[in-house]
Amino acid sequence: MVTYGAEYLKRLLAAVERFEQAFERWMETQVESDLRTSRGLYPTVHVKDGQDQVSVRERELDVAETAGAAARAVAVTGARIGVAGLGALDPIANWSLMSAPKALFSPQDVRNTAATVRGRLGMMIDEAETATETAVPGFAPSELHPVIWTAAAAHWTTHQYRVAVREASEALTVHWKTRLGRHDVDDTPFWQQTLSPGEPETGRPKLAWPGDPADKTTRSMRGGLEPLGKALNSLATGLNLTVRNVTTHTRDELTEQEGMERLAAYSYFARLLDKCEVRRVDEALQST
Repeated sequence: MVTYGAEYLKRLLAAVERFEQAFERWMETQVESDLRTSRGLYPTVHVKDGQDQVSVRERELDVAETAGAAARAVAVTGARIGVAGLGALDPIANWSLMSAPKALFSPQDVRNTAATVRGRLGMMIDEAETATETAVPGFAPSELHPVIWTAAAAHWTTHQYRVAVREASEALTVHWKTRLGRHDVDDTPFWQQTLSPGEPETGRPKLAWPGDPADKTTRSMRGGLEPLGKALNSLATGLNLTVRNVTTHTRDELTEQEGMERLAAYSYFARLLDKCEVRRVDEALQST
């Protein structure tokens, strides 16, 4: 079972609280009813007479923005509401449907869901902070490298582990292509060129492991092995072939354990890349 760090859970709790504040500010501009009053045919909210439309729209946008973050907390806590014919839905993510005909939720449904999420997050935070150390440490995916977890999070929390790994692998490549200005090449050649030995060329910067290549700490614990920089090239190619390509070109789902292992591999690779130096051709010198 996935465990989440206390700090991550606290950030989710803060997001829910921001949503609640924005929601209540918006509700000040609305006439509120419930599903029984609307008879299942009409909206459960509509704008009060005499409201400034610009102000209403601004508050509505605030709700939409904060709902995006708060909905992640619903996925983590599982606090959804069952709707006949549609299954379990998230009232926070679907708050705007209250203004539509045949509204699925009432304002009280949204409030109740937010309160339930806060309660569950509070319990999860207490458990995370008071948990004692065990022989096998818990896995906190939110502590993975930010590029990896940001890309994987939305899919991981809905148990789409294969898609989470695929998105994380692609996100790391896009991240470094953007940093190096290399959108002119496919993924595997990009890593091969970027991590290969030798000097950078015009339009082809390189990532190099810092330090003297002759130093054993740079080369490895054994001087006879290839330098770590070249090992990174092999690691990039290996991950691309065994993880990224498999999750992209097949539909075989991964287990949670398999997904964790693959994300952890990419997270470690991402942290190694962060330690590398970016080496570019000195354009000014080359033009003289």
